[in-house]
Amino acid sequence: MPHKKIVRLYGLVGKKLGHSFSPAYFQRKFEQLGLPYAYEAFERERLVGFREWVAAEPRLSGLNITIPYKEEIRSYLDSLSPEAEWIGAVNTIEFQPNGRLRGHNTDWAGFRQALLEAFSLPDAFHALVLGSGGASKAVQYALHQLPGCRGITLVSRSTPLGAGANHLAYTDLDSGLIRAHTLIINTTPLGMHPDVGSRPPIPYQVLTGHHLLMDLVYNPADTAFMQAGASQGAQVQNGLRMLELQAEAAWQIWQQNPHI
Repeated sequence: MPHKKIVRLYGLVGKKLGHSFSPAYFQRKFEQLGLPYAYEAFERERLVGFREWVAAEPRLSGLNITIPYKEEIRSYLDSLSPEAEWIGAVNTIEFQPNGRLRGHNTDWAGFRQALLEAFSLPDAFHALVLGSGGASKAVQYALHQLPGCRGITLVSRSTPLGAGANHLAYTDLDSGLIRAHTLIINTTPLGMHPDVGSRPPIPYQVLTGHHLLMDLVYNPADTAFMQAGASQGAQVQNGLRMLELQAEAAWQIWQQNPHI
């Protein structure tokens, strides 16, 4: 059987992509839809020359961006969506008909939908966001869109100079803070394969059945963070569904404005 001619090419740009989620997900999607498209992993040691590389491949119709380039890629783009501007990171590039490249962030939308699918959120809650990097900013943006979220507290290894009262170090956490924040999200890589035994250093013994724990890590499926929460009766969810939903949001962006 002759191979289909690939008319559109999509891909993921990052530094080390051996275990990335997106290539297999999109290739399977294209095959299921019977589309003559391909999705490839494009490993780059640096972004210098990115626009020249894009111009040299006319089949390119959309890109995803991953670590460590989600922030740096912004300087190579012509415009950013309001969400990407606020978050300060791009994970999806839209190829516009006029040759311009527009950066989007679909991580926040994937997180929001995954959160709503996983849990019945109370009418009012406070969220504790573990980590302060790009993934944390996407989570914060999503939480700001939820009417029930009454407050967000960030936690990192140390409190940045000039940080406000809503940015704490892990050593600041006590039983009162844990009880007050019933939604806890791990946006750090702690617990990700192969370091499966690690977890954020929070007082897990204070957790109850009223707590909701969401881990953005998806490998392993049952992280040490989730196990510790579940042992206290908390509801838990990993990051796989978020990944699927952010990928679908990227696909919708590409389909709205297909580049040929």
